[in-house]
Amino acid sequence: MHIPPYHKKPTWRLFFVGVFFGSIIGYLVIIYMYGTMYEDLLKENIELTSEVNELKKQNNALLEDKEERDEESQQPLIVSSIEIIFEEPERLKMDLLIQDQLKALIRKEIDHLIGEELATLSKADRLLYSTIEHKGFELEELTYHFSVKKIVIDTELEIVLYPESVQ
Repeated sequence: MHIPPYHKKPTWRLFFVGVFFGSIIGYLVIIYMYGTMYEDLLKENIELTSEVNELKKQNNALLEDKEERDEESQQPLIVSSIEIIFEEPERLKMDLLIQDQLKALIRKEIDHLIGEELATLSKADRLLYSTIEHKGFELEELTYHFSVKKIVIDTELEIVLYPESVQ
């Protein structure tokens, strides 16, 4: 059997050269398309990985913050300071010095409330009313009596007093 001599005809030579260069160009186009596609996927993968890491860090920070708030909320709230306000101090002609001295006397009487839990203090608010209203505060041979108009029980205990009488 004899193979015909295709290499002698110029049309067949051009065909084989075209197939050879066409396959090389096709292979290069496929490599280029694969490379750009792989580059885009790699870039997207890196972006998503960094986003996932960022979200994990944010989630951990939020969980830690939640744990801290839970720990804080489990601790009881306590009274940290006491503020005393006189309503209409000019009624008994009390100057600022007398007001400050009376505030010190009243604070001395209820100073044990600092550090108390708010829940305990709110249950005993009537006791606080009666402690202030039934006690006379003596200053410069005068006894001052007050009625409690308002008590605000919070981390800062606020007591609004109305001067009743002086003896």
